[in-house]
Amino acid sequence: MARDLSGRCIAMGCRLLGCLVLLPSAVLYGSLSLFVSILHNVFLLYYVDTFVSVYRIDKLSFWIGETVFLIWNSLNDPLFGWLSDRVFLSPQQSGVEISSPEVVLKRLKALSRNGPLFAISFLAFWVAWAHPGLQFLICLCLYDSFLTIVDLNHNALLADLAVSAKERTNLNFHCSLFSAIGSLSVFMSYAVWNKDDFFSFRIFCVVLAGCAVIGFTIATWLLRKRFETEVKVKYSHESALKELYIEQGSKSEEKRITLAEYLKQLSRHRNFLWFVCMNLVQVFHCHFNSNFFPLFLEHLLSNRISLSTGSFLLGVSYIAPHLNNLYFLSLCQKYGVYAVVRGLFLLKLALSLVMLLAGPDQIYLLCIFIASNRVFTEGTCKLLNLVITDLVDEDFVLNHRKQAASALLFGMVALVTKPGQTFAPLIGTWLLCVYTGYDIFQRDAMNNVVSTQPVLESSGVWTAILRQGCFYLLVFVPITCALIQLLAWSQFTLRGKWLQTIKHHRQRMSQNKPAQDIKTV
Repeated sequence: MARDLSGRCIAMGCRLLGCLVLLPSAVLYGSLSLFVSILHNVFLLYYVDTFVSVYRIDKLSFWIGETVFLIWNSLNDPLFGWLSDRVFLSPQQSGVEISSPEVVLKRLKALSRNGPLFAISFLAFWVAWAHPGLQFLICLCLYDSFLTIVDLNHNALLADLAVSAKERTNLNFHCSLFSAIGSLSVFMSYAVWNKDDFFSFRIFCVVLAGCAVIGFTIATWLLRKRFETEVKVKYSHESALKELYIEQGSKSEEKRITLAEYLKQLSRHRNFLWFVCMNLVQVFHCHFNSNFFPLFLEHLLSNRISLSTGSFLLGVSYIAPHLNNLYFLSLCQKYGVYAVVRGLFLLKLALSLVMLLAGPDQIYLLCIFIASNRVFTEGTCKLLNLVITDLVDEDFVLNHRKQAASALLFGMVALVTKPGQTFAPLIGTWLLCVYTGYDIFQRDAMNNVVSTQPVLESSGVWTAILRQGCFYLLVFVPITCALIQLLAWSQFTLRGKWLQTIKHHRQRMSQNKPAQDIKTV
């Protein structure tokens, strides 16, 4: 009986493994977004509340931790990108390899190691094991380090696995689909979140982390096996990878580019500079929407919509960007990424102007605008990885790279644009305070405002002023962002014939050697 049961389990396991092996490479690549999303959404939603309400961290320790985290969060992207890609930054010689097995396998091995470590670092938040201030600092930096390594290698694979826009769009499509599925972990977490009884939430986080560890291990293993198998089929010999490593070693005496030389090259990359200007504003707007979404709900809609409607708007803002991105990606295949992103900027500007003219009393229009503003802004962010992969191609061609420095370029983009995360709450709260005198960091901010303004007898007047100030903040920020972005985006020339020329050049060079034809997608 026991033998029969074990035999059935083995047979079921073999069938399951056989089904997984048959999955398309794009599905396996996209599934990595699922394992990141199920953890990162829960982290973003609960880590501050956990340390403030459960662990009772003091204000000084909290701000020290956040300050150190912001610095480390900006610096670790180019640091890890440089460590990952510096071996590829040597001058181009004859017989260039575009996307050799060594490069792709290097990314996959990094994901197979750091993906499970990322999941384990996620667990460190939910159990008190040190002084709250020390734990807060260590957990944030450790978690962000592994998240950065996973994101850089995952995004770099988007440029390394595929060259054509169609293949890259297909990869990004599956990432968006799995990210939308991963967002469901936020809704599931509501059922177990309890500040007074943390046990159920901890078990829930352990289950999520366990799923992520298993998922990262299986997905990266399958991708590596599939890639290695295709190498063997192409070369009909298992020593193909070793020969590539020997070839790499024979050129080790070539002078490699230093970080200073790379930065000098990047400073001359015109499209990169215009892109990061636009993307800095985009990151600012995305985080502005996230930071002030609850404030807009509270002061613009709280007395005019039901609690369930507010919860629905919040839920839509998490899932709809991923689902909406599926449609945007289909438009990208038809019209190109540049045209779609430009259209989203124009749409953001048009909706904001319509809302400004309509005024804050059009409640249904206000609900649609608050939700759509965040959905379209987040959707734009998710399309920009495709633009970065095109910049990787252009950087490769213009600077005659031996290998495309994908992870490093993603890291440099993050270095310039991540300060937008810090600017969003700072500029937003400053504008709100200037216009209304309302300081959201004070526990009893409304009473403080009223008490400092004895001329006005009723707090209702200040409520109206605060509502008007929130409305102007809601509409003028996207109007300003859209105008700046349209100006910067109009200077971006990596589109149309020039983009096709870049891609044709990279694909042509990939046909110089059999090794350069190898693709897993």
